[in-house]
Amino acid sequence: MNALPIATALLLILGIVASAQAEQPATLRVDYVHSGNAMQDIYSLERVVLEPLPWPGNLDQRIDTLNRGAYFFDVVDRDTGEVLYSRGFSSIFGEWRTTAEARQQNAAFSESLRFPKPDKPVRIRLYARDDRNEFSMVWTQDIDPDGMDVRRAHAPLPSPMIVIRNNGAPADKVDLLILGDGYTGNERDKFIADARRLSDELFKVSPFRERANHFNVWALMSPAPESGVARPSSGLFRWTPLGTRYDAFGSERYVLTFENHAMRELAQYAPYEFVEILVNNETYGGGGIYGLYSTAAADSVWSTYLFVHEFGHHFAGLADEYYTSPVSYEPSGEKREPWEPNVTALHDPARLKWRERVKEGTPLPTPWPKAEFEEHQREFQAERRKLREDGKPESEMNALFKREQQFSAKLFATARHQHDVGAFEGANYEASGYYRAQMNCVMFTRTTNFCDVCSDAIDASIDLHSKHP
Repeated sequence: MNALPIATALLLILGIVASAQAEQPATLRVDYVHSGNAMQDIYSLERVVLEPLPWPGNLDQRIDTLNRGAYFFDVVDRDTGEVLYSRGFSSIFGEWRTTAEARQQNAAFSESLRFPKPDKPVRIRLYARDDRNEFSMVWTQDIDPDGMDVRRAHAPLPSPMIVIRNNGAPADKVDLLILGDGYTGNERDKFIADARRLSDELFKVSPFRERANHFNVWALMSPAPESGVARPSSGLFRWTPLGTRYDAFGSERYVLTFENHAMRELAQYAPYEFVEILVNNETYGGGGIYGLYSTAAADSVWSTYLFVHEFGHHFAGLADEYYTSPVSYEPSGEKREPWEPNVTALHDPARLKWRERVKEGTPLPTPWPKAEFEEHQREFQAERRKLREDGKPESEMNALFKREQQFSAKLFATARHQHDVGAFEGANYEASGYYRAQMNCVMFTRTTNFCDVCSDAIDASIDLHSKHP
């Protein structure tokens, strides 16, 4: 499939969004390099890009009040100090620095900040969580949006944007962009079907179901020469336009792209605030980083769960509530109160972050059949490792996951506090010291529902990124 000339591509896209975006400013993107190790961070400006489409966000919601993310940035008027825009986010570097590798070597990652183009020079201020878990300023950079070094020319769009769900002007809606990686030109129809199917599944899950009209969904793909993305642990190597692959940080199921430029260069041709990357693979896997993107294996039997669970990370900053699966991150030792809205260290039960959801008389911590669950998980995880080591077909792994799901559902069905909001020990990859809000949730097991606290967090994110009737 031949790439579209940039003028033709823009006319196709702007024909969909331009009339509703007439009052919107342009979109400015600051690309920078975040490098260092477990103990040191270095930030270096890479380039400033004027993207080809207007700003897709609600200009009435420029200031982020959610206090989520490992990082935070704001854009300020250099003369007055007025904050013009702000957002919290997390990053691949922020995750990598918690691995053993980060204690032994340096690494560098490309990152981006996007915001509505100011009409005068501004200062970007970047913050990171400190030892108190508060945001402290770590980098500043002055930007002239009209400077001659601002990049304004772009590569051609490889294929037209697809409209999956159009509920109104991008500025009034949450704009979700689905990107495809590992789809050949002949598989474009498959990608569109996958994007439609999985986004439809998302809107069957509360609270997305009730607020589906607050979302637009767009889709883009750049054709790959071969089907599928790389999975080095099984000897599968592929070049793909977005560079998405399994085995991120040594975890065989963790799917990420480390090629930020490739993702941004494609994504800039659609209105977006959130990105989901579908990989054209059957093997179970996915990933999600708050404010960056989420990924899911489109052909996995568990693709719906993967899409919904990982999007929960990316969209609302939800923490993983499971703690028995192997991960690449090293425990910190100190149990600080997490910034994520759905887990807690429970240092002070009287000040529990979701206290208003707890019924009077509910014990904190809240008892649940933890010992029985962990005993089964030891057996399950051992069998899971053996299946991967022996290279067994994906159907055997899917059958194992199904048995695990059935066991958990039966175990929880008779538990006293199965529907209560409380503080259930075991979350955030650790068996003790961290607590989740309810006994079960899509962030804990492969169930189909978000707990009440996760639903509240999702609603708050929808409120921040959409205009209310």
